[in-house]
Amino acid sequence: MTAPQVAMTRLADGVLAPSDSGLVLAEWTAEGATNGEPPVYQAPLHLHEEDEAWYVLDGALRVRVGEEEVEVSAGGAVVVPGGTPHTYYNPRPEPARYVLVMGARTWALIQAIHSAGDRGSEAMRELFARYGARLLEE
Repeated sequence: MTAPQVAMTRLADGVLAPSDSGLVLAEWTAEGATNGEPPVYQAPLHLHEEDEAWYVLDGALRVRVGEEEVEVSAGGAVVVPGGTPHTYYNPRPEPARYVLVMGARTWALIQAIHSAGDRGSEAMRELFARYGARLLEE
């Protein structure tokens, strides 16, 4: 039996996505809204089969889990079970820095969204479906 490959990296605004793992870690920053502007959602309301978790390093995130919202400040974390509608945003004016832990299929969906030429609603619904996810209407 061969030993698994060990992947180690400094995240610092990067991504750790070993090809032989089902988990992906990404460190990202979310800008906040200022002057009473509406929240800047980091993702539309959606659901997918894989669990997803956020660990806040600096600032705060507000995460909608099903019908509830929870504000997570630095040092806090929240896990959204697979199949649960969710979205999130930074509720404060200063940037929030966080680590997102997701499944490999969710990571592939995020990459596909960022490289999509057509971001219209129908194209996005079809793209989400290809990755076992569903875009939800508000």
